[in-house]
Amino acid sequence: MYGRRERDLAKRYTVSGRREVVAEMERYQAALSWDDIRRFKGKHKLPLILKGIATAEDAELACQLGVSCVYVSNHGGRQLDHGRGTINMLPEIVAAVKGRAAIVVDGGFCRGTDIVKALALGADAVGLGRLYCYALAAAGEGGIVRLLELLEIEIRLALGLLGVASYAELKPAMVQPAPSVSQPDAFSAFPLLDLERPGY
Repeated sequence: MYGRRERDLAKRYTVSGRREVVAEMERYQAALSWDDIRRFKGKHKLPLILKGIATAEDAELACQLGVSCVYVSNHGGRQLDHGRGTINMLPEIVAAVKGRAAIVVDGGFCRGTDIVKALALGADAVGLGRLYCYALAAAGEGGIVRLLELLEIEIRLALGLLGVASYAELKPAMVQPAPSVSQPDAFSAFPLLDLERPGY
């Protein structure tokens, strides 16, 4: 299912020409089930990455069905309002997978330190999406190169400050929850949103 994206609604964004395509995609995706994964794995000898895993139970099912990679994702936090963040889901999924599949995580990772946290909690890789879009929009190819340089610098500094020389030395105990700086409110999802401004 596709979530009710309130930022898009507030900006009066419409799919227009793709409306029929999106409706067909929704019907197709809603029909997918674990039986489809079982059938695919029984028919094909290909590695399969399953994206959107958000619970230990689903991670266990994925491993039982022979999935090669469990991809922990909440689809950018835009689908289910008040859903858990992927960094919060990650430890229980790592415990359920028990090394039987690779683990990739995405969702809100914006700094090199965010990547280090995910790796310390057991992820094998971290997916980045919006960062590349921002960098490309800001400065084209050079922006992406600079983004990668900044991430490398931040990762190297974080590893050094943690006293480790490699990713293999990272441990879950190096990551601890911190209290919120400010409490969320009804308008947290709409920072500086001016509904009267043209284009919104």
